[in-house]
Amino acid sequence: MFKKSARAKFREQKQQHRSNHLRSLFTRNHPKSVISEQFRTLRTNLQFAPNEVDLQTIAVTSTNKGEGKSVTAINLATVFAQQGKQVLLVDADMRSPSIHHNLRIDNRLGLSNLLVGDYDVVQVVRDVKTNNLDILTCGPIPPNPSELLDSQAMTELMEKAKASYDLIIFDTPPVLAVTDPQILANRVDGVLFVVRSKVTDKKSATKARELLKQADANILGAVLNDYDQKRKDYYYYSYQ
Repeated sequence: MFKKSARAKFREQKQQHRSNHLRSLFTRNHPKSVISEQFRTLRTNLQFAPNEVDLQTIAVTSTNKGEGKSVTAINLATVFAQQGKQVLLVDADMRSPSIHHNLRIDNRLGLSNLLVGDYDVVQVVRDVKTNNLDILTCGPIPPNPSELLDSQAMTELMEKAKASYDLIIFDTPPVLAVTDPQILANRVDGVLFVVRSKVTDKKSATKARELLKQADANILGAVLNDYDQKRKDYYYYSYQ
């Protein structure tokens, strides 16, 4: 068996990266698809869910890494923006950020720069090709993510963002990995929990839910990701 050449491996990696990029932006690139419609259904469910407060800030999290929380956050932000709402998507996963990879945008400046006071929000927020949607990437990975997320600077940033946007969506780390999502869960209006079919362990998901509840989180519901489409059950969202 012949080994793949370096050029062939590069082409393969480039194609995979392009495939991941297109999948991340499914609601923009394929707005009439079944998957996009399920995101619009999710949007509607969030808008009409019985809540004591208006949902202006939402955190998206999962049990463990690789369950689809970032892609869910990106596409949910997109469908809200398509509805005409002014949306800010924040990559608050300052351990393993991925929003900038998925959207192919620069990450030299971002949330971490704001929280240490190096820049102002207008200097680091970026717009993308989707109208009404702005992006705040993670920025350089800091040595103390939990402390930054629990800081007065974060409180002030959230208040400033709420004055400028109809909706702010935070992509946070997985619950069982670090304490960061619990910190944010206590600060936002609601938390959306992403689980992946045949991957997320039930016991782990239950533990993650308990940790969120301990943080006094308002759990809005769960998104079942990577569901088997062969069953023709379109009440579930699957992007693979």
